[in-house]
Amino acid sequence: MYLITIEGGDGSGKGIATKMLEEILINEFTFSGIWVTGEPRRDHQLGKLAVESVRTGDAGPVREASLFAADRLDHSHAWIIPRLKKGNAVVSERNVHSSLVYQGIVGKIGLSEVAKLNSAACVPDLCIWVDCDPVKALRRITHGTLRAATLDKQEYFETDELQQKIRAGYAKLLGGEVATPPPFDTGVVVGPILNDGTKNDLKKKLQKAVRTFLHRHPIPLNVSSEEVEHVMLEKALRGERGQTTLDVLDTSPKKGGREWLNGDSPWQVMKHACTIYHEAFHSISDTRKMDVPQSPLSHTVISVIGTLSLLPGAEVSSLRKWFGPVRVVSSRHTRRMLKFFNEQSGWVRTHKPLKGRDAPRSELRSEWQAFGRLGLVIWPLKEEFSSWESENPKGRWRDSLSAIVGKNPSDEMLEKLEHCRARLAILGSGADGIELPASVDEFRKWWRDGPA
Repeated sequence: MYLITIEGGDGSGKGIATKMLEEILINEFTFSGIWVTGEPRRDHQLGKLAVESVRTGDAGPVREASLFAADRLDHSHAWIIPRLKKGNAVVSERNVHSSLVYQGIVGKIGLSEVAKLNSAACVPDLCIWVDCDPVKALRRITHGTLRAATLDKQEYFETDELQQKIRAGYAKLLGGEVATPPPFDTGVVVGPILNDGTKNDLKKKLQKAVRTFLHRHPIPLNVSSEEVEHVMLEKALRGERGQTTLDVLDTSPKKGGREWLNGDSPWQVMKHACTIYHEAFHSISDTRKMDVPQSPLSHTVISVIGTLSLLPGAEVSSLRKWFGPVRVVSSRHTRRMLKFFNEQSGWVRTHKPLKGRDAPRSELRSEWQAFGRLGLVIWPLKEEFSSWESENPKGRWRDSLSAIVGKNPSDEMLEKLEHCRARLAILGSGADGIELPASVDEFRKWWRDGPA
């Protein structure tokens, strides 16, 4: 879902940083998969042309920039975006910022010109700038193992003078001295991350950078997060019908469950669930309340309960894989919430195996299946529902959706309603014989009346 790029001068440590970042993402986050790539692509014809252009520098910065842009455009649309749409993270060693620095600043053809050449390519969601003293970096290049086996000739950039200019170029661009031209000014830049210590030091810096970025749940720049969620939910439903499941999972989704409303209207399901949740929340100590969301419509609650509604039961590691990149919750917080749901609310049953050292498994009790599925449906409106509940403690849940939508819904609201409708198209209306709502008025009716 996110394109994360590693940038810096030659020999700065981009390669080792890329490998470290891959390991961090695999161990700590819930992407469908992690793909590592780099630019220019040395195994693709377009990339080979770009590599050849910098062997001696004879091509000139304009031709270099054009060849790199051609490789990047194909790379973006034929390789990167299809993976992002499936909920993967892509880590790229070098991307558009390299062209902005090498040809735009050092080659003096201008940042705006390079940006225009690359304007149809992916925009890095997060760019991590790794920096190193250029003298030390050049020593790594000429005496180390950094150069690929196919590049037995020194590229013209690999000189002390040019490495100084390249480092200064990165400092100007990524340090904010000069403005990054659109559309590449929308991503997050972190750095410089100095690669001047041990490998462990570098890994800790990378961990901090990526954790800070991902824990904010940023909106992806190259794909729709809703599109990613639709892919994840479709996979769950295919597994539910006895077909395929995610390759990374060891637990199949729950069988059946198309009539998940259990005869109630959506507003009745929501009212009952919120009442029980608030009773459970107020029964715990003030200390524990610091670790539990006050609202049952929070990201964490809907993520855990909604995902469990798709599974027959799962241990924490498997459950988190099913979260995907949109519903991600940290491992520590997932465990805390499962403990709360098991001990206080009774929504979840957690049991340990009688023998062996297998991790405890948690399963959602059948009476909360409806709230789990409903939470997934209204996910695009969860903040609005949470605000309505907070502002209307004695309000009628039956009228909550109409109050949120209003008589003349904005374009943003209409888009969110369409997202909810699309989720219903995947999960089903909740009852046989109830057609999927095709308009705002029909969505209101579904919310009020359900299978009645």
